[in-house]
Amino acid sequence: MRVLVFNAGSSSLKFGLFEGDRQIFKGSFDRFREGGCDLSFEGAEGPLEQGRAPHADLAAAIAAVPGVLAERGLDAIDAVGHRLAHGGTEFTGPARIDDAVIARIEALTPLAPLHNPAMLEGLRLASRIWPDLPQVAVFDTSFHLTNPARATTYAVPPAWRDAGLRRFGFHGTSHKYVAQRAAEALGQPLSDLRIISVHLGNGASACAVQYGASIDSSMGMTPLEGLVMGTRSGDIDPGAFGFLQRHLGLGVAAIEAALYSDSGLKALTGSPDMRDVEDRAAQGDAEAQLAINLYAYRVRKYLGSYAAAMGGVDAVVFTGGIGQNSASMRRRICDGLSFMGLMLDDDRNRAPDLSDRAAPQIQAQGSRVAIVVTETAEQLMIAREVRAMLQRPALAPRPVPVAVSGRHVHLSEASVQALFGPNYRLTEGAPLRQPGNWVAEERVTLEGPKGRLERVAILGPLRPRTQIEVSRTDSFALGIDAPVRNSGQLEGTPKVRLIGPAGTIETDGLIVAARHIHTNPAEAEAMGLSDGEMVEIEVQGADGRGLVFSHTLVRVVPGTVTEMHIDTDEANAAGISGHVDGAVVPHVQAVPRA
Repeated sequence: MRVLVFNAGSSSLKFGLFEGDRQIFKGSFDRFREGGCDLSFEGAEGPLEQGRAPHADLAAAIAAVPGVLAERGLDAIDAVGHRLAHGGTEFTGPARIDDAVIARIEALTPLAPLHNPAMLEGLRLASRIWPDLPQVAVFDTSFHLTNPARATTYAVPPAWRDAGLRRFGFHGTSHKYVAQRAAEALGQPLSDLRIISVHLGNGASACAVQYGASIDSSMGMTPLEGLVMGTRSGDIDPGAFGFLQRHLGLGVAAIEAALYSDSGLKALTGSPDMRDVEDRAAQGDAEAQLAINLYAYRVRKYLGSYAAAMGGVDAVVFTGGIGQNSASMRRRICDGLSFMGLMLDDDRNRAPDLSDRAAPQIQAQGSRVAIVVTETAEQLMIAREVRAMLQRPALAPRPVPVAVSGRHVHLSEASVQALFGPNYRLTEGAPLRQPGNWVAEERVTLEGPKGRLERVAILGPLRPRTQIEVSRTDSFALGIDAPVRNSGQLEGTPKVRLIGPAGTIETDGLIVAARHIHTNPAEAEAMGLSDGEMVEIEVQGADGRGLVFSHTLVRVVPGTVTEMHIDTDEANAAGISGHVDGAVVPHVQAVPRA
């Protein structure tokens, strides 16, 4: 499939043509102004042309693309993908464009007033030029919709939150790509890794990617929050708005414009370009030296905070113009982080080879944390998402039985002996729906700093490592912050006390189990599902309330029975009591989500 990808802005247009993962053409029209713009074209083998073009705005530039491609025999296109900055909370994945989707994107304009309008214009123009081709929007924010409420919620009045004030995160397409690329380079499944992705360019952000899912991002409701950027401030006290209004007479619009366009490196040094800043710092410029120290310090703070949020880190990945090109900035950021097992190798760091989308490792021998450098490929990621969406098999309308899992534990052999006595064997009780699984007749007590949970069920068979699954409400009853994890992902989980009739143990492994679907290869194929895929399940409760459970993991294992597992909190939210079936639904449903 040949996919044309557009990234439209108010002053530029970037586009790429992909055949599978191979980029066969790359073009840009930059700095629109009266009289024309700059152009740059590059083929699969390298640069083709640079110079000037007579296109003074986005409409003229997009209208010129068919001719540019036709001149090179590349006008055979199967689909068009578009980067959209903001998809709010409802666009959890790519969306095929129709009038209803456009209207929903337009409604999100107040959340991204500097980005979405130009991107929407580009989408409309492309739809008119290629009316018979599927047009697909891919959203920067979608990757971050797995962020938990504690990462997305501002502590502000309810009316503000009801109006849509919350953290979203951006650069999602970049963070998703580099996390996947780093996992490939490390030779490990992304689902086993805790990665901090650091995108440093004119726009800059950090993202905590825990076992394949974004759990936090430095950008917030807008792309202003977080790291210092080329012309954007990054984190700033909200009280600055009142101060500037009282002392300088500035209105909200003027302050906001300055924070977007006249802050960051530009405000500190006069130049938004880190290359200029580093050159001036080397010549003794004190302002440039401060800017570099501030820039690195802010990134280092986020690295530390995200390592804490994930209970550790396996890899840090640098990307973006600064992240991939500035060896000195990588060094400044990494210095002082040896306490968390992160150590840089100076020789590897000086000139990593990034050709052919390489992702070299630059950590020192003995470093417990891998350090990876790679060039981001947002257009490639968009092409992949478009291709995956259009080639996804149709979902067969099969019901998915929903099982509500109460609090329970999976014990190891050592834990059984410690809790019930030497050579003790659990008594198999009632069988569970999944073949070979059962509920033991014995029970244990869980104890935390706040309280106890009595008569907690034990599920068999035994496991190599003890795992304790509770609901979010249960974790508050215990007084322990249990993270949401997939079963088996127990690194960095908190400890809880287990009390049995013969003894007591303190063990880690306490989690809130992420919702998931068990199924077998035959039924997965019939439903168009694959192992490791994230899907959405619509469930109607007995009281008529309905919810779509997003980001539901599919586990395909031979011999299993199709069944969705949720916890008691999720069941209560959906009004579920007794037997209920769910249904796999397409992406991007305009209905409430849990």
